[in-house]
Amino acid sequence: MEILTREDLRNQLRKGEIKPLYLLFGAEKYLRDVAAKTIADRALQDSQLREFNDIEFSLSETDFIHAISSAEQLPMLSTRRVVKIVDVKIGAAANKDTLKEDYEDALNRYLQRPVESSVVIFVADEIDKRRKISRLLLENCVSVEFSNLSDFELLGWAKNKLKELNTHADDQIVREIVNLVGNNVLKLTNEIEKLATAALPDSIITHALVEKLVPNSREISNFDLTDHLLNKNRSRALQVLKKILDDGAEPLMLLGLIARNFHQLFLAKELMRQGVDRKEVARVIGLPFHKQEDFLATARRADGDELSRSLQRIAKSDLAIKTSKATPRMQIEMLIVELTA
Repeated sequence: MEILTREDLRNQLRKGEIKPLYLLFGAEKYLRDVAAKTIADRALQDSQLREFNDIEFSLSETDFIHAISSAEQLPMLSTRRVVKIVDVKIGAAANKDTLKEDYEDALNRYLQRPVESSVVIFVADEIDKRRKISRLLLENCVSVEFSNLSDFELLGWAKNKLKELNTHADDQIVREIVNLVGNNVLKLTNEIEKLATAALPDSIITHALVEKLVPNSREISNFDLTDHLLNKNRSRALQVLKKILDDGAEPLMLLGLIARNFHQLFLAKELMRQGVDRKEVARVIGLPFHKQEDFLATARRADGDELSRSLQRIAKSDLAIKTSKATPRMQIEMLIVELTA
């Protein structure tokens, strides 16, 4: 049961290899949908009547038997017919399945003898690999998993998108955009397109433009982590850290976000110590109104000397991640342990 990567699929399509059966699944829905469209585009490039040969059925609305019977029809004025079967769900519990066990025999019959002139693309929101009906698909289709992209992959995606839009942003700005948006490729694409439009006519994206237009999707988790660090709650801090890293965040980029949080808290603490008005503190830090109360309350509780020591320790971790043989993940886990000592 071989599961291909996105790059494997891309290479097959570049060579003009079109298979009769595909299973596209995984958390990254946008790239999954792009892949389905690309397969259809390649399969139907000689079709004179694409609207009659590019068919889609949703299993949340359509019976599976009706959908698969469409794949048995001959194409119209084309060498191929594409049938996309979307909203496929095969979960751990069968009660929420859209591709139900009742259809197992019909599915197996088609998978064993697919129609040569049809390309059937199963697009799955959920696939429990332990289920027999899932294994039928995995073993008989060209199966491609679309996992969430890591921050490194998101950076590459963002840079390619900017190049495509003839818009410039330096590496630090691109990292900032990825940090704010998180691992949702559709949202990242939309935000970059929005920034590229706003950057006209110079087509240069600045920090000020990003700060003004891009909401911080990762902020809750990162400030959760900072809050647990300040409260010396090692267990919860490590739990949140694991979730953020497992979601695909790069340790070095996460470290930059932690450093930013601590630096903002340190600056707010120092300004309040000098008697600066709350509104002015919020303005200097760049806090939106709805976040001011919680942030400033956290800054008041924090110890200034402790924040300073934490920033020094974070700087050492930054150097260690870049130079040490220990894995970046291990380095940031060690930092969390030390900051909660």
